[in-house]
Amino acid sequence: MSQEMGSQPREGKVDQPPTLVHLICDKKAVAAFFQLLQQGVTIRGPVNASVRAVLCSHMGVDPKYLEDRIRTIFLDGKPVDDIDSALVKQGSVLALSGAMPGLVGAILRRGGPLAAMRREITHGGDAASATAGQGLFILKLFNLLMNEMGPALLDRGILIGDADMREFFRNRSGNFWSGCRGILVDGKEVDVSTLREQGWVGRNRVVSLRCTADDV
Repeated sequence: MSQEMGSQPREGKVDQPPTLVHLICDKKAVAAFFQLLQQGVTIRGPVNASVRAVLCSHMGVDPKYLEDRIRTIFLDGKPVDDIDSALVKQGSVLALSGAMPGLVGAILRRGGPLAAMRREITHGGDAASATAGQGLFILKLFNLLMNEMGPALLDRGILIGDADMREFFRNRSGNFWSGCRGILVDGKEVDVSTLREQGWVGRNRVVSLRCTADDV
């Protein structure tokens, strides 16, 4: 788990305006995107800011939820205990998980009684070496956090490489497509076949994706 949670981002900087894709889907179709969140998606947000600031101030995570539910945090491959001194930087990989079972889960748990056993690999915190500003970082969600945080994150919007987006759509079943109730590409409504046949790709390297749940 720790090696996967610390893998490096595949995307570099976004140097062109992204293609804007907004899907309005039922909840089952939204859940299909959770695999992307586990692989890692690019977020445009504050950099040179603390993990707490990124999660609570930018992403709207409730402080109590952060304390009670996000029990394991990796930043650039290192487990984090102090979320106020660990800074998310340009290109950082921030991975979040609920409490994991067993001895390994107990050792990796943020602020847990066994945290001292991993002292040599724990993130030591950062000195504020640059002014906080906007940038890009990679976010990964694991286990129960995909279900609990995923829908709001997808509705807020993520950035993903167009090759990964094409691959994702290529592997969707008919049930997924029947759950897509509205599709906008760069603000223009398109039908399912356009998205599925990928006639919209090729202009950009990056897709700005929003996926909104609409169960009525």
